Amino acid sequence: MSVRLTTERLTLRPLVAADAETLDAINADPEIMRYIGDGRPKTTEATRAIAEKVEAVWAERGWGTFAVVENESGTLVGIGVMATPSFLPEILPATEVGWRIKRDRWGRGYAPEAARAVVGFAFDELGLDRVVSCIHVDNTASIRVAEKLGMTLERETIVPGLEVSCRVYELKA
Repeated sequence: MSVRLTTERLTLRPLVAADAETLDAINADPEIMRYIGDGRPKTTEATRAIAEKVEAVWAERGWGTFAVVENESGTLVGIGVMATPSFLPEILPATEVGWRIKRDRWGRGYAPEAARAVVGFAFDELGLDRVVSCIHVDNTASIRVAEKLGMTLERETIVPGLEVSCRVYELKA
């Protein structure tokens, strides 16, 4: 399945293992990663494993995390996450939508632009009736993105194993 989503400024395509090197610069940035997972940057090896897993998920399911490419430069500037939030069993079954943008592209509206495209794919192409975003309680920028998408707070909870407070936002089709 060759999925390609295009917005005014971005193209979203399936993330593949070959994207790991570019994605590594994003995942190694402590400022970008401080609210994701355990809050620590990812190693090059971890990023490579993630990219390989995402490529396999696309092959298996026909959907997964997107590479976000800036149309003007052709540069991978982030990811549009679409995944099962298995780290938070209390909300399953669910499909999570998330975003991660290179720091030098922050403030341009790329996160909501990419996330809108992913949500549209989830609802229009996959026929999902609900998506969620699990956001660290202190991540005000991502909370603003969720609100721009029309998401509403469904619950506040603790991520098991990490003991991190997160807010679950949801959007229904």
